Amino acid sequence: MISGKTRVLGIIGHPVEHTSSPAMHNAAIAALGLEYVYTAFPVRPEELGPAIAGMRALNFRGLNVTVPHKVGVMALLDEISPEARAIGAVNTIDHREGRLIGHNTDAYGVMQSLRLDGGLETLPSRVALLGAGGAARAILYALLQRPEVEHIALLNRTAEKAAALAASLDPEGKRVQPGVLDASSGEQVAAAGLLINSTSIGMHPHPDASPLPNPACLHTGMVVLDIVYNPLETLLLRQARQAGARPVDGLGMLARQGARAFAIWTGVEPPVEVMRAAALERLGKPSPLKPAAN
Repeated sequence: MISGKTRVLGIIGHPVEHTSSPAMHNAAIAALGLEYVYTAFPVRPEELGPAIAGMRALNFRGLNVTVPHKVGVMALLDEISPEARAIGAVNTIDHREGRLIGHNTDAYGVMQSLRLDGGLETLPSRVALLGAGGAARAILYALLQRPEVEHIALLNRTAEKAAALAASLDPEGKRVQPGVLDASSGEQVAAAGLLINSTSIGMHPHPDASPLPNPACLHTGMVVLDIVYNPLETLLLRQARQAGARPVDGLGMLARQGARAFAIWTGVEPPVEVMRAAALERLGKPSPLKPAAN
């Protein structure tokens, strides 16, 4: 029941109509019986400043931030967490005692997904990361926090973007090797025990695309995480399964970064499986928490 005591949470981005975040967070709110509501707010780039001012004026408890605002919003906040500043992007705003504090929960989400969904308590010494956008930045930061990761092949269709990202997070060039993602990069991928796709290649409405020019570089023993979650099984994950690799879809990362934001706002750890099940239903998939219809 929404009342005068209900606190408002939400997500801003452009577009946001496709997001599964309201389904996930409202399911957790209902499961815990909290007085919150979560909704999506479409905000064009030129509206970002007024939107954040509105968050202050209306006393919203918190916001998630998605494309294209993760970098631009930083200049509008009162404080940035050390992790978000190192990553260079904010995906969660905590409104606390009149101050807006920016966090980034993507790095946490990807590491939790690799551990709990991918079975990786320890990461392989060699990792291949595809893409050089905002998601790649958070993932690369997270990988560099793990001392067992000795070499990261950072591959992107535009080599200059990969080089710039590598230089910003690994300025001495000791662990990250940037390169171009094309037919010649198969050897670098094949040498990795973990492959992460941070690009949008394979996302609906183009589910028949793969970021790999040649899937022959996939192999048994490799874990392949695709952060795309619509469709749940991308062409890359089908290729991984066929090669004997362990496929990990992007829904685990989505749910766990969302759960981290939820805990920041409410002080309560949410039921992650309830959030994941709600996202599955939003995607038109059967919920593992509900009995099948007869």
